[in-house]
Amino acid sequence: MSQKAQKPILSGQRLKTRKRDEKEKYDPSSFRDAIILGLNESSNDLEQVSKFLDTGGSRFDYRRYAEVLFDILFTGGQLAPGGGIVPSEPTRAQLCVFHAEENVETLKAFYEVFYKLIRRYKYLERSFEDELQKILIYLKAYSDEERRKLAIITGLFLANGLCSAKILTSLFEQHVAKEGLSLDFATIMFRTWLNEKDINSVCGTMKRSQVENRLLELFPLNKRSQEAFLIHFQDAGLSQVAALQRVQQTAEVKKELQRDLTMMIKDNECIKEMISHLKEFVTKHKLSEPEMVVLIWNTVMGTVEWNKKEELVAEQAFKHLRTYSVLFSSTAKTDKSELALMLRIQEYCYENMNFMKVFPKIILLFYKADVLSEDCILKWYTDSHSAKGKSVFLNQMKQFVEWLRHAEEESEDEED
Repeated sequence: MSQKAQKPILSGQRLKTRKRDEKEKYDPSSFRDAIILGLNESSNDLEQVSKFLDTGGSRFDYRRYAEVLFDILFTGGQLAPGGGIVPSEPTRAQLCVFHAEENVETLKAFYEVFYKLIRRYKYLERSFEDELQKILIYLKAYSDEERRKLAIITGLFLANGLCSAKILTSLFEQHVAKEGLSLDFATIMFRTWLNEKDINSVCGTMKRSQVENRLLELFPLNKRSQEAFLIHFQDAGLSQVAALQRVQQTAEVKKELQRDLTMMIKDNECIKEMISHLKEFVTKHKLSEPEMVVLIWNTVMGTVEWNKKEELVAEQAFKHLRTYSVLFSSTAKTDKSELALMLRIQEYCYENMNFMKVFPKIILLFYKADVLSEDCILKWYTDSHSAKGKSVFLNQMKQFVEWLRHAEEESEDEED
């Protein structure tokens, strides 16, 4: 009987590597030289530059070399640590932001190059913002003219939403701010930004990145003050930026005061000490009476856990507010501040449903405690009330207002 031949056994195995699994050598120099060559062959035509970059995505690995790509478009070469240019062959690109003419129209054309590139290759958005943030850290390495051009185009980027205001954190670095570089840069940048958009847009963009309250950090430490900020930007013709900072500073001051007042209330400190502390803040930070009286209301009402039962919350509110009525009367000394308080009470009662029926009782309490005057209540009732819960509150106050008017008429008759 014939035996079946045994199959040969492989002593080794050769694995074929797929082409897509082969890792290419990281070679930024070759990428840099190819991009610079392409830019220099674009005949000083930014339309040709955009076409070259558009088609280049299929030939060059933009995803891998995004940092080098944006370095070249901004500075004409690859940035070394510290902001210097790495020597390259061929020489630096002639079509770049640093070599452009120093005017808004020319730099708007360069903005279009960045916009078209990022719109075509969406994956470059994050790399673009990161690279711009890095470039701003190296401001000291550039010439005055290069910094001015960079400031203008950064203003255009921010105005048109090509990057977030997060990039401004680079300007808050002390080594950038200490020689006034950040302040000079920001002044040109804000001027460009405001020529494109209004101050509300500027404020909104910075708020989304949480940098709107850090603008003082643009100044060197030895010159960093609210007064210096306001003087600089007003003298630069940027009063809107100065006003924005004033609002931000006031907001910070109010938060600090609210924290202090909350602690004093919770610690049951003397009302006289609270009044003294409030007066110091008003004098030091020049806060207005209407702002203060609204802040006191928000703080006083925020320190209590209110009963969820409507029938019990009125008694709780009455007792609490009577304790701090002197705090209100010491602050609300003008018609404007009294009306601001009354409007805030109306809005508060509207926003907190359990207080809807408590509104007239609070007003009566404050009337008897000399917090709200007769004239203020009548003015509110006639033409200065808020639209929030208008019909409900006017109806609740109708009888009280009629009584006030009747008492006023009787007083006039007695005088006659």
